[in-house]
Amino acid sequence: MALSIFDITEAHFHENEAKFKRELIAHTKFGAGHGFHGRYKSDHEVLTRDEFNLTPFIKNLHDKAYSQLGSSGGGNHFAEWGIIEFEKKDKVLNIEKGSYLALLTHSGSRGFGATLAGHYTKLAKENCKLPVEAANLAYLDLNTEAGQEYWLAMNLAGDYASACHEIIHNKLSKAIGAEVLAKVENHHNFAWKETWNNEQVIVHRKGATPAGKGVMGIIPGSMTAPGFLVRGKGISDAINSASHGAGRQMSRSKAVKSITKDEMRAVLKDHNVTLIGAGLDEAPMAYKDINLVMEAQKDLIDVIAKFSPKMVRMADDGSRED
Repeated sequence: MALSIFDITEAHFHENEAKFKRELIAHTKFGAGHGFHGRYKSDHEVLTRDEFNLTPFIKNLHDKAYSQLGSSGGGNHFAEWGIIEFEKKDKVLNIEKGSYLALLTHSGSRGFGATLAGHYTKLAKENCKLPVEAANLAYLDLNTEAGQEYWLAMNLAGDYASACHEIIHNKLSKAIGAEVLAKVENHHNFAWKETWNNEQVIVHRKGATPAGKGVMGIIPGSMTAPGFLVRGKGISDAINSASHGAGRQMSRSKAVKSITKDEMRAVLKDHNVTLIGAGLDEAPMAYKDINLVMEAQKDLIDVIAKFSPKMVRMADDGSRED
């Protein structure tokens, strides 16, 4: 997740929506397997990292990583313009009370990360034989060569994901000619080396995001529900963690079968949200009520500001982008 807050008012955004829509389409690319070619490809120092030469397998993924750098995947990945509201001044970010235009993106390590994960998951299952019912709990010991390889590769993929966000935000900031007042970024569905009970352990936050004391985070709702800029309280009982989003209340297949396009259009209209792309599997009704989720974890985080989506781009479901 990455959030950029700009020196642009809500009124300016609404007066120039056509421009913001045009730039959002021009400077983002969505969909599984999609990337850039030729002069449209971006460069970043992450591509020069030594870890790309760790093994022939990882080295062979360099071209894929290069072509997809600065793009976003399918599913629930998004890039959206929205209005973020601070009810009081935040001294840490040095943001005054008020409402500002912001860009919020959700994206991962693309085909590069997915291929790495698939490869090392297969290796783990081969090396760590478990009963069929527990096969997906197979692991790689960090004291083995394969475990060390995966740890380095996973962190490279995390930094690659961060680079993708950086490129998207830089492109759009330049396109709209705005000053970035503050930027917040955080991982979820990732693993960290941390010390607990005087022992170094690996903490894997699947469906969760870091919420250590003072740690900034972003917890999104849906394409119509608000997201929240938060600061962790560092609650050890929750392993310094919080929810990383609203979470689904409907599977993708159930959403497609039970929600109509007209119902989705009506919800978008009610919330004054412009949608570019996306299928019924990502309809707002498929997600839990973010306000109930936030209420349930108020002991874990402090809400710093509320982000309301106004223009959302996701992977195209076949509809035209015009």
